[in-house]
Amino acid sequence: MRIILRLMASIFAIPLIYGANAQKIDWQVFVEPFVTSAHAQQIDWQKVDDVFGRKPAVSGDVHRYGFPRTDLAVTLDGVTIKPALALGGWVAFKPMHGEAMVMGDLVLLETEINPVMLKLIEGGLEITAVHNHLLRANPATFYMHVGGHGDPVKMAAVIREALGASKTPLATPAAATPPPAVDLDTAQLDQVIGAKGQSNGGVYQFNVQRRDPITEGGMQITPVGSMGVAIAINFQPTGGGKAAITGDFVLTGDEVNPVIKALRANGIDVTAVHSHMLDEQPRLFFLHFWANDHALKLARGLRAALDETASTKF
Repeated sequence: MRIILRLMASIFAIPLIYGANAQKIDWQVFVEPFVTSAHAQQIDWQKVDDVFGRKPAVSGDVHRYGFPRTDLAVTLDGVTIKPALALGGWVAFKPMHGEAMVMGDLVLLETEINPVMLKLIEGGLEITAVHNHLLRANPATFYMHVGGHGDPVKMAAVIREALGASKTPLATPAAATPPPAVDLDTAQLDQVIGAKGQSNGGVYQFNVQRRDPITEGGMQITPVGSMGVAIAINFQPTGGGKAAITGDFVLTGDEVNPVIKALRANGIDVTAVHSHMLDEQPRLFFLHFWANDHALKLARGLRAALDETASTKF
């Protein structure tokens, strides 16, 4: 706190140094990082952990809790889908105005949608989307996007109760075992995609950030990967250098059809185009895809699609 007060004193001294003609200063640029940090410290994250019975992945000030559907045996075009490829439900909490913003994506069977939705509505959380991400999967899976703002412990309790209306595994996860190796040329994939991927549960994953900032409720959504607003690309090896790919492109309206054309020209199916949020800026559309072919060939097709977007590249 002393450090923050000293810094703010220095900031307020700036106009005195530069005189009455100094340009108007956007104080929020200086103050907001410290306010956010202070709010993050006020939240008792251990209580949130206790509600969920698991530890989060922490990135910056965001705490993200995973709820993979390890109970499901989902197949698509003969491929048994690993949870990390397309069945990884999650919720993420970001400190906001002394409380927290929550965003998430719950993976559900058709029969689970309305029971889970009812619990979320009763608890005061918002449903921001319900839809498919995949086609032809057996059993069919659906994705419920949720949002809210308030006491993170209370919101966690609502989400925990809602998930209890499904068969989502909620017991404390067992100690992690060494993940299966990703039998792909990951260095080549990194080079083609233009980003550094990482292995997760036998799947090689990319999170490609957009160059434009994304806000929700007037607050910038960062880190984008943890909050579900980075372009997600996942490769699951299927043998002989081949891979099943899926994920979602995060697009502005003018990018949607150029990306569709680039993917289709490279033999990659477009399986859904829809929104995940309600009042984000800029308005975003999420485009999901699927293919199973040689991994590097698919990576080149994905790169062609990425070139149609305002995305970063190393």
